[in-house]
Amino acid sequence: MIVHIDQTDSPAGPVSFAVNSVGELVRLSFLDGDYPLTMGEELARDGFEIRPASTRSAIVRDQLEAYTRGELLRFDIPVAPAGTEWQRRVWRALMEIPFGETRSYGEIASEVCTIRASRAVGRANASNPIPLVIPCHRVIGANGALTGFGGGLHLKKALLEHEQRIIQSMENAPAGTQRTLLPAG
Repeated sequence: MIVHIDQTDSPAGPVSFAVNSVGELVRLSFLDGDYPLTMGEELARDGFEIRPASTRSAIVRDQLEAYTRGELLRFDIPVAPAGTEWQRRVWRALMEIPFGETRSYGEIASEVCTIRASRAVGRANASNPIPLVIPCHRVIGANGALTGFGGGLHLKKALLEHEQRIIQSMENAPAGTQRTLLPAG
């Protein structure tokens, strides 16, 4: 399968992302993350043929940049993450967590099946190939602690702080002003 790789900035530093031939997002990684392989190495290992950015990646780049500016609170990028049915069910639940909010692993587990599956939810989060867009950064420990994030907790912290700043700026806006939010897509 052919994928097109592109880059842009995020609140947690530069990101690299890959879209397939129909423009679906298949992978995203933070360039400042602590990963054993680069995204290109992972894609090559998984049998993808890598091509440079094209017009297919423009929608994803535009939405990532709008999120970074605080103008987009919910992505509607078409995604095609490779994973098991269980993982995809967890990832769909993650995509329902509102901007600026968090959920515990246990809360996600009870939403997708049973409360006793919080460790399995953690494993699904750890294998999320599209962090940020599938917002695994919004999942925290039951005690409110930041736990686990592929690439490092510093990235998770930066994303959560970004979302809190945007929420606070919206709440603190003078009466009669309105923050311009772009429609997704």
